[in-house]
Formats: sequence, C-alpha cells, structure tokens
Amino acid sequence: MKIEIRPLCLTDRPVVLEMMRAFYASPAVLSNGSEEIFQKDIDACLSDNSFLEGYAFVDGKSVLGYAMIAKSFSTEFGKPCVWIEDLYILESCRSMGIGALFLQYLKERFSGCLLKLEVEEENAGAMRFYQKHGFHVLPYTEMILNTK
Repeated sequence: MKIEIRPLCLTDRPVVLEMMRAFYASPAVLSNGSEEIFQKDIDACLSDNSFLEGYAFVDGKSVLGYAMIAKSFSTEFGKPCVWIEDLYILESCRSMGIGALFLQYLKERFSGCLLKLEVEEENAGAMRFYQKHGFHVLPYTEMILNTK
C-alpha cells in the first residue's frame, strides 16, 4: 500500500473532524477539546497560518489519519521547534508504518529542528513507539495558563 502524506485540504474537513472527535475522546489526550476548537484548528491548517500545519495520510482517495504540527523556537535548545500536536491514525490502519513514515517525513522536512510532543504516561504503546523513533522523556512538568 502506498501512503501519501499531503497537506490537509477542504474536502478532508468532515473525515478529519470525525477523527479529531475520536482522538480527543480517547485516553490518549487529557482534554476533550470542543467542536469550536476542532473547527478553528482545521481553519488554521487550511489558511496561511504560519504556526500550524495539517497533514492527511492518504491511500488513494481514503484518509487513513491526520496530523497537526505547530512551529515555534526553543530557547532551551537554541533552534526552531516543531510540536507534533495531533497524530491520529484510524484504528484499522495502525501498525502499518504510517506513524513511522510521518516521523521520517518530519525529520527530513524539518532537519535541524527540535521535534517535540506530549504523550499521556498511561499511553504505553505510544510511549514505546516514540522512544523507538528516538524521542526521549523530559524530566519536567509542563504548565499552561489559558488567558482566553
């Protein structure tokens, strides 16, 4: 099976929304998100937003998964940073190498950048997957303040 990684397009919106609902309702994510946030995320991916990019994993005409990355700069490491915000693959398409293909794509496209992501500690399968691909657990706690 030939998997294509391509930017999200408008026709992907319905299937990606369904995938986002499944992803954010799963134990892999701490928050449940909301329809408003999902729509805003997709809108940002489809616009000329310089911070967020969205991708679809496609086999022919079927979307098998999606990913969203956010770009920033890490003063801790002194280089550009790419955050893997969402990486979701349909359950029936997991263990087919799609996630590994996407990570390789990011390593090549963003060579010289820092790749970061968040994983729930309880998501042992994801932890093993990312560690297998060279990611390391950082020994600190992330904190946020949503100023709305």
